[in-house]
Amino acid sequence: MFPRLLPPATMRPLQGLRLRATATLAAGAIAVLSAPAGAEAQRPMSAAQSDPAALGWMVGAPPPAEKIIRFSDGDYFTFPKLRWTVCHFRELMPTAGVGRGLGPLHFFDRKIDDAINALTFVPIGGVRPMTFGEAFDVNYTDGLVILHKGVLVYERYAGCLDETRQHAAMSVTKSLTGLLGEMLVAEGKIDDKAKVATLVPELATSAFGDATVRQVLDMTTGLHYSEDYSDPDADVWAYSAAGSPLPKPADFQGPRSYFDYLKTVKKEGQHGAAFGYKTINSDALGWIIARVTGKSVATLLSERIWSRMGAELDAYYPVDSIGTPFAGGGFNAGLRDMARIGQLMLDGGVLDGERLIPEAAIAHIRAGGDKAAFAKADYPLLPGWSYTGMWWISHNADGAFMARGVHGQAIYVDPAAQMVIARFASNPVTSNAANDPTSLPAYAAVADYLKGK
Repeated sequence: MFPRLLPPATMRPLQGLRLRATATLAAGAIAVLSAPAGAEAQRPMSAAQSDPAALGWMVGAPPPAEKIIRFSDGDYFTFPKLRWTVCHFRELMPTAGVGRGLGPLHFFDRKIDDAINALTFVPIGGVRPMTFGEAFDVNYTDGLVILHKGVLVYERYAGCLDETRQHAAMSVTKSLTGLLGEMLVAEGKIDDKAKVATLVPELATSAFGDATVRQVLDMTTGLHYSEDYSDPDADVWAYSAAGSPLPKPADFQGPRSYFDYLKTVKKEGQHGAAFGYKTINSDALGWIIARVTGKSVATLLSERIWSRMGAELDAYYPVDSIGTPFAGGGFNAGLRDMARIGQLMLDGGVLDGERLIPEAAIAHIRAGGDKAAFAKADYPLLPGWSYTGMWWISHNADGAFMARGVHGQAIYVDPAAQMVIARFASNPVTSNAANDPTSLPAYAAVADYLKGK
């Protein structure tokens, strides 16, 4: 999902026009995957051309006017500015920290395998082989780490990112929220069969009220909510205005926080009938978690995982006007720390003999969700997949599962290969369909290679 921290309602028409232009650019980029050589004019700026350092965003004291990026401007997260923004959210807006605590760092052993860059695969729907190294730039990758048996075998950075910076995780955030929810279910602190209204009475008259916690966790709720960024009248813009910490216009009558917005969501269809990927499920789960534990997702994530896993960097969430973390897409963290999350998932929640995550929580996620419900959502690039606990489950022969972000962010866990891939990216196309064809087969190629090591 786009960050929800978008301009207030008075700027929505302008933002909608800009996003329609972005969507046109995105369509051109997807077409390039199969376009003939003469279609060069359709291509957006390349990864090298759009590199934030090459474009000089926010350089100078002060930067030149044409190089300034402000949150209050409607284009702060449009391409190519987004390639700078994904590493700088905390300079643009208020945030809530996820502290790494005072414990020791947990360093990875390193054994860099340069052969990985030369591994080849054929993109989905393509005919020409591509190398793993080529895919790095094709997907506008800002950083990629690979662990094999807990050893760091690949690490590469570009764009705005290096090993000292945090980067926006986008909808990988949802999987962290889902993991916290599954932990509380496994510990008996939340009954996943309970109706949401019994835990958060304020949602009783909303669409969430008669849904179960499990239906929220698996996104099988029936909600009247559009997340079509190309439509300036889509519900996501009202949601964005509610979540924005910027001052509202004097005549603003809409919701002023995430919590306020969630209370307004109407029901559409039946709960449990089909998978429907809607970010507001994650924020509803964030509210449930906060109500049950008395702690925000930022505080709980720090206490339960981040401060105990030997993280290298603090992390953070953007917040709304009352300090509520954006549980559906706001998490920002260091890349190696995201790989640590993947390694914990691979190792059953145990680090150095200490259990950080209940085994039952990870077992539930790895088992997957309702394939039939998922199929109704029509993801042609993900046949046979499912979704549960806000994680994407491949059900392939290796039992791979992943967290996914719209601009190419990922945590990919392959148990058979004992492999974890963590990636941050800033693809100009606002859709995983743009990077899946050159990502999923690339991950599989590395897994096949590592299984032979």
